[in-house]
Amino acid sequence: MELTAYRRRLWINKLAFTATAFCAGITLSVLFFILGYVTIHGLSALNWNFFTQLPKPVGESGGGMANAIAGTFKLIFGASLVGLPIGILGGIYVAEFGKNKTGFFVRYAADIINGVPSIVMGIFAYTMVVLPMKHFSALAGAVALGIMLIPIAVRSTEEFLTLVPMSIREAGLALGLPQWKVILRIVIPTAFRGLLTGVLLDLSRVSGETAPLLFTAFGNRYWGSGWLNPISSLPVMIYTYAVSPYEDWHRQAWAAALVLLIVVLITNVGARLVMRRQVRVS
Repeated sequence: MELTAYRRRLWINKLAFTATAFCAGITLSVLFFILGYVTIHGLSALNWNFFTQLPKPVGESGGGMANAIAGTFKLIFGASLVGLPIGILGGIYVAEFGKNKTGFFVRYAADIINGVPSIVMGIFAYTMVVLPMKHFSALAGAVALGIMLIPIAVRSTEEFLTLVPMSIREAGLALGLPQWKVILRIVIPTAFRGLLTGVLLDLSRVSGETAPLLFTAFGNRYWGSGWLNPISSLPVMIYTYAVSPYEDWHRQAWAAALVLLIVVLITNVGARLVMRRQVRVS
């Protein structure tokens, strides 16, 4: 009886392993199919002019999306200034002082906000920033993306700070350091690489958002000057060019999608490398 039960468990284990391997293979095949499809279509319109020239008027072939590439990085930078300080400080509070009802409420609110559709964030930023200013702007786009960053940063910061062993905190307190110094000089430096990984993943999460920017930054066929004027971005340009009836715009939309995909992949790979190095050091 024991041998029969052992063989049955062995077959169940093999069956479960085969099923999980099959599902993993399907997931990887879908990923590589998307990457390959975007790469094949995007490389046809990807050239030096794409990175250095402005979009051409309707009916003229060629041109590029230099303004959209610069605008995307500008919006991500602005979103970092708006959302990351609030999100990281909120995550520090939840991780270090949030073992109470207030901490539970902050976590719950962050999870709810993180689940809100991005278009709702765009409408909120449109109401709070665009309508009072009476025009679209890069500032409004940065605010919309920054608001989306806050709940993600709160949860990622909490997770990485929680990984710091409690014994490290207790050692600092035993030396007579106040709690805020323990957090600032011991806990945060210990979890720094993890926090950096979370920041990179957070930025890659919002870098491809389109709906909030349609209501805030809107778009610009030229170089966006300052923070109070409309600005172009790759996600919006991809949407605009993809729904147009012009074949040349379709090719450039694929090229823009490839560039945006490469940026996101590089960010994610960089985050993984930072995290792997942290694991090896520890």
